[in-house]
Amino acid sequence: MTNIESKHGIVSRQPYELYMSFTDLSNFAKILPEDKKDMVTADYDTLTATVQGFNIGVKVHQRVPYSRIELVDFGAPFAFHIVLHFEPAAEDAFKTDFWITVEADLNLMMKMMLSGKVKEALDKVVDGLVDASNGKMPAGVDLSQFTK
Repeated sequence: MTNIESKHGIVSRQPYELYMSFTDLSNFAKILPEDKKDMVTADYDTLTATVQGFNIGVKVHQRVPYSRIELVDFGAPFAFHIVLHFEPAAEDAFKTDFWITVEADLNLMMKMMLSGKVKEALDKVVDGLVDASNGKMPAGVDLSQFTK
């Protein structure tokens, strides 16, 4: 198994607030740019997407209120397990130490090709969440979709 861990980021929201925004997978589809929405389908427990011609999906395996959400592969070409971590920040209990871990069943070639890109993508998610929690919206996010 290949283990990949994102950087840790301090999000300016309490763990329960952040956890609740991630608990419903359909929320992810709502924030996608319009040109990507037709590639993704989601409901409360599952999310599937077409990425570079491949169908890949996740489903909730376990929710541990306010501390962790575990996702597993759902119709993906290889087995994987993702954990979203929401812990009170050491320096401020009103903020969240957030990070993502991935465990994937990748052969050596896939590991060499994907590990660095997956780590980079996970770190971007963490950075974007930290920025958004501090009032700086990530590039490509249209705020008008939230004000309707």
